[in-house]
Amino acid sequence: MQEQLSFDEAKKIAWEKKTNAFDAFSKVAGFFSRPKDEEFELIYSEHRYQPFWHVVAKARYVYERNSTYQVGVGGKEVRSVTLLETDYEVTNGHIHVPVVEHCIQEEQDEVFIDGVSAKNLPSLAEYIKKPFTQVDGAIEKMISKGAILVPPQARVSAIMRDSLSKMIKGIVADKIVEEQVEVAVIELYYRPVYAFQYAWKVKGKEGIIEIDGVNGSISSGSRIFREYLGKMLDQDFLFDIGADAAGMFIPGGSIAVKAARKYMGSKK
Repeated sequence: MQEQLSFDEAKKIAWEKKTNAFDAFSKVAGFFSRPKDEEFELIYSEHRYQPFWHVVAKARYVYERNSTYQVGVGGKEVRSVTLLETDYEVTNGHIHVPVVEHCIQEEQDEVFIDGVSAKNLPSLAEYIKKPFTQVDGAIEKMISKGAILVPPQARVSAIMRDSLSKMIKGIVADKIVEEQVEVAVIELYYRPVYAFQYAWKVKGKEGIIEIDGVNGSISSGSRIFREYLGKMLDQDFLFDIGADAAGMFIPGGSIAVKAARKYMGSKK
């Protein structure tokens, strides 16, 4: 995703909101006296790109099944009904007509998985509506100098397996015309985050505040990612769904499973 805030803008905002990095402790301390700026020191800052996966799985089932429809007749005096040259006896004011139901059942599962925590966070959907830069070559060439590219800890194969398991449905059918499960979208996004670590010197405590580089939201952070500073990212590994995905394909089954392997969907 493209930054809407510069590092200097984020740094200024973070300094103004630095007590947010200490959460409840700062609120208790502030109840007695307002902390002074000289009590704090910026000890570390980073500009990082944090990953999340967007995966959409779809299923389509086309099938037929035999059933019987109960149809009410025109009055108590009706004893039988002829329909399409077939006679039907009336039972309790109804006739029972055998039919063939032609059914189409479609399912969809869309998830936004945080690449670090592996949690499904629907709120991440807002980011894919924002301006982005499509990556056609090495991701490292597209990011700001000195920025950290955080590798996703959540494997896309596991996300696909979970989504596909929701799509494979047990259906009641006498004849299956079409049965297909598809992972239609596999996209990796990177969103910019600025993190600032402060020391509250007089209290002997440290805290982190994060500024979202896209929407400017402010939150207290739990960790920093400098261990990945300067490291190269294996892009082939990101979308390596081959071996890991093998278990998702039903051996000898009739379901056609498709997986979209979209390098062009990998975005910064």
